[in-house]
Amino acid sequence: MDKTYQPEQIENRWYQRWEDNGHFAPSGKGDPFSIMIPPPNVTGSLHMGHAFQDTIMDTLTRWKRMQGNNTLWQVGTDHAGIATQMLVERKVAAEEGKSRHDLGRDAFTDRIWEWKQESGGHITRQLRRMGASVDWSRERFTMDDGFYKAVQEVFVQLFDKGLIYRGKRLVNWDPTFETAISDLEVENTEVDGQMWHFKYPLAGGETYEYIEKDADGNVTLRETRDYISIATTRPETMLGDGAVAVSPDDERYAPLVGKLCEIPVGPKEHRRLIPIITDEYPDPEFGSGAVKITGAHDFNDYAVAQRNAIPLYNLMDRKAHMRNDGLSYAESAALASRAARGEDIGSVDEINLVPTELRGLDRFAARRQVVEAVTAEGLAVTTPDEAGQEQPLVEHKKLMQPFGDRSGDVIEPYLTDQWFVAVEDLAKPAIAAVENGDIEFVPKNYENMYFAWMRDLQDWCISRQLWWGHRIPAWYDTEGKVYVARSEAEARERYGIAADVPLSQDEDVLDTWFSSGLWTFGTLGWPEQTPALETFHPTNVLVTGFDIIFFWVARMIMLTLEFTGEVPFKQVYVHGLVRDGQGNKMSKSKGNVLDPIDLIDGIDLETLVEKRTGNMMQPQKARAIAKATRQEFPQGIEAHGTDALRFTFLSQATTGRDIKFDIGRLDGYRNFCNKLWNASRYVLMNAEGQDCGTSPDGQGDEVELSLADRWIVSRLQQTEAQVTRAMQEYRFDHASQALYEFIWNEYCDWYLELSKPVLWDDEASAQAQRGTRRTLVRVLETVLRLAHPMMPYISEEIWQRVAPLAGTSHGEEDSLMVQPWPQADDSRIDEAAERDIEWLKGVIVAIRNIRAELNIAPGKPLTAMLTKGDADDRRRLDANRRFLAKLAKLESIDWLADADQAPLAATQLVGDLEVLVPMAGLIDKEAELTRLAKEIDKQDKLIDGIEKKLGNESFVAKAPEAVVQKERDKLDDLSTNRRLLVEQRDRIAAL
Repeated sequence: MDKTYQPEQIENRWYQRWEDNGHFAPSGKGDPFSIMIPPPNVTGSLHMGHAFQDTIMDTLTRWKRMQGNNTLWQVGTDHAGIATQMLVERKVAAEEGKSRHDLGRDAFTDRIWEWKQESGGHITRQLRRMGASVDWSRERFTMDDGFYKAVQEVFVQLFDKGLIYRGKRLVNWDPTFETAISDLEVENTEVDGQMWHFKYPLAGGETYEYIEKDADGNVTLRETRDYISIATTRPETMLGDGAVAVSPDDERYAPLVGKLCEIPVGPKEHRRLIPIITDEYPDPEFGSGAVKITGAHDFNDYAVAQRNAIPLYNLMDRKAHMRNDGLSYAESAALASRAARGEDIGSVDEINLVPTELRGLDRFAARRQVVEAVTAEGLAVTTPDEAGQEQPLVEHKKLMQPFGDRSGDVIEPYLTDQWFVAVEDLAKPAIAAVENGDIEFVPKNYENMYFAWMRDLQDWCISRQLWWGHRIPAWYDTEGKVYVARSEAEARERYGIAADVPLSQDEDVLDTWFSSGLWTFGTLGWPEQTPALETFHPTNVLVTGFDIIFFWVARMIMLTLEFTGEVPFKQVYVHGLVRDGQGNKMSKSKGNVLDPIDLIDGIDLETLVEKRTGNMMQPQKARAIAKATRQEFPQGIEAHGTDALRFTFLSQATTGRDIKFDIGRLDGYRNFCNKLWNASRYVLMNAEGQDCGTSPDGQGDEVELSLADRWIVSRLQQTEAQVTRAMQEYRFDHASQALYEFIWNEYCDWYLELSKPVLWDDEASAQAQRGTRRTLVRVLETVLRLAHPMMPYISEEIWQRVAPLAGTSHGEEDSLMVQPWPQADDSRIDEAAERDIEWLKGVIVAIRNIRAELNIAPGKPLTAMLTKGDADDRRRLDANRRFLAKLAKLESIDWLADADQAPLAATQLVGDLEVLVPMAGLIDKEAELTRLAKEIDKQDKLIDGIEKKLGNESFVAKAPEAVVQKERDKLDDLSTNRRLLVEQRDRIAAL
């Protein structure tokens, strides 16, 4: 083996060999085990969340493969409709100066397929770098032919069952991309906003007595009003109001319920009257307590409008500009007024309630003009300023505003024709599947989140106004009648449409969550009843983040139950988010993103800065991010290798909790890899070419096991059981910790040292040396099998050298990844050996502590004595003198029967046993006293400084309590340190 561990030299080589030899394909003879990768978007690259999630999935897959299961990890990517279309649109615009409309739909989608062929392999390359043991021969894409067939089949069947329909509903609308988007693609951000207060005059100049009271019922305001006051953050939507709603419990407005008021905007001769109604939605304590209801431009208003049969008037076009189509304002206002009186006016699609002067304006420009017009007319509610002058009442406050996560544009609630899935009947069996335990969430508390969503479902909008995606399998004739079928030919056959009747396919595509909702069975060949579907469905576990439980997990459960009669998976392991070291969400806009491949291979500082700031439009923000990056990574990021990154993720994989990713931990686990590598080199140097008692014919296998041999074998059984139990419970943090403790602390720090007196002592018998060599290699070989699912590369590289020595079957094509998972053997647990070794460790640590306390060089031989112990202590001393002498660097160690006869000595306790190291002659007394005097003086000065600070009444009174307490704690620590130094000085002075 090379002297130093260099992961870059082994990782690509081993992955290629595994893949070439077909080790990732299902092959075990045991029960099937299958797991589906949540398909990453083909547009992007693996981020830290992907790397964390994929590490967990690969660990499970490798573990099950070693347990003998017929194991499949299904891989694939998602076409990611809006993200991919945006990326290619920008590419075409930058390179050719053209829009997608310039190219046309067919040519543009051809460009996307070309781009996918060129760049779509980036994620698969990254998965390979992470060691993902997926079956590449079965790789799927949500737009491949087989998957397209599954998508069509599901759409048509749901339509035939009446579960898919087309209707006009309110959706999240992205004006930049001109498409509906899902809630998951909306980012609600707090912004500085305004709330305007306006007067809606009562019809016919009616008046009423407006009364406000305090909490005790005392009248605080009484005045006669001829208007009702409303507060709004969106004045431009007043044009589409259908009513004003007040709470049924709001006494202020009780006299107005059922009356009409006038919308105070637009030409006066055509202003509309709308009813004042009651509804549970308005909050009497918020704003004026009266709410304008604009059902076509607000989700809450839409619900009120639905409950109260209020007409919905669309004010905007697809770009969120004020409409410039339809009927004239006068005609539209007249029709809307009739509707307000309860008359049936038919379709409202042609009604355009935008006045001529506002038509075609951007919504925000229209907002400014509406505010100016209403204020100029004197219909703004006013309040006196400091000088007593009446000013329009405008509240400046923080508001939550929805933005498109891709476009960055403000999302508009928009009333439009879309395709929907009626989810009520689909949700019931999906809820029951979790209630009855067919599907289990880990951790279980996420079931409550799932139930909360599933019991309050709205019908699912599945159409998107994009060109990239699964085009909706529906055709229209010239009269707009719709025909749903798998193809145009089938549509004509199903519905008896003559060949000369022109049909045009729906322009929309399906939401990507619709196609990815078929992932568990669509990837296995459905609607065909394939052997893969029969073998690997339902899958065993889904590994996913909590943020898509509703958007993906719930929809998979609903669709899979509907079309296969089975659950898609038996368990859902929910993990947290990977955050930066300060707990902030990683995002490109914050400039705190880490690329997992950079952590594996390393990256220089300037390249890292460029990656984080290269595409930023704001120079000031880019400079701030560059500065922060240079402070955090002044030397760039060193290469750590895949195994160190994987182990870091697993060590923090506490079920359901977010990870604060600390690169210091990554450094620590790179050191762990180095520790394992160096320990293995020691084993090989002492075992290769030697008799290890593992010959295939059994000759020369007579061995004698030392106490240390029996101890490490015993501890190995318990570690095997711990790791296995933790893996079964998805406690990867516990599994990795148990493995780390065994390898670093027990095998490397103790057992390897305990092996040296046997291997390097000429007086040791051949049987004893053979026993220790056999233990060294067999324990290491077993540890490598335990480590393999978590650290596949380093474990494979070392195992190839260790396996022949351990007597493990090993052919030219053998791989650790297909070796059996270790099974704990309780009969090999030796509690007596464990107690004896703990005693031995305690004595050695005690002597090492004395060395450190007295500043004695590690290699200086010492004399030690033991006293005040019992018969077991004496027995252990007699049996382990050789180990104690070697590991504690002792000239002699004896039992002192009479503790009163002990010389002046440094003392440590191991239970009731006293460990003594006589101090005479060990140190330069005067030099040590001088050193200790300087240390005590240093402590005195530090203590004096803190005591003065704490004695300052101003500091104690004004500083935060946490700061003051920190100083008090520091004083306690310094005082303790001084006391110990004084005790040490006094002992040495007495020599």
